[in-house]
Amino acid sequence: MNLLAFAASNSKHSINKQLITYACSIMPDITAKIIDLNDYEIPLYSEDREQALDDHPAKAKAFYELIGQADALLISFAEHNGSYTAAYKNLFDWASRIDKHVFQNKPMVLLATSPGARGGQSVLTSAVQSAPHFAGIVKASLSIPKFQDVFDAQTNTIVDPNTKQALADTLKALQEPS
Repeated sequence: MNLLAFAASNSKHSINKQLITYACSIMPDITAKIIDLNDYEIPLYSEDREQALDDHPAKAKAFYELIGQADALLISFAEHNGSYTAAYKNLFDWASRIDKHVFQNKPMVLLATSPGARGGQSVLTSAVQSAPHFAGIVKASLSIPKFQDVFDAQTNTIVDPNTKQALADTLKALQEPS
């Protein structure tokens, strides 16, 4: 399975990217392409900008094409004030102008984590609810609260056994037939 994975964050020290990297390391029989949203930074979307361009931004098209090339998606959402990060929302908005069906009928597992007790639950709920409207097939989702308490940055592993098992069980959904 070719898996496209990314943290919906542009933080260079993103705990969601740490989570994605760890998750990919424990999935057997996958080839993971982990991308960094910093490599897809583009001007802020607006209808005026879109109308002024002859074409969509190259980085938005590259992002959309990566989704198309993948067999499945693994996304971990950072939460900013209860919602998506501006970096993710902007890239998503541009990609949705290429094709509303951004996720191209790909199976996906959606994650979120944060240092807080809710673990990015607000943004994760939004992502799970909206993905089907953009041709995403959400197979499973998981919020991981208090990331620094369950993840050891020195060994890059989840050390809490219950969280480790919950993540492994969630990721198994990508292996199941649609």
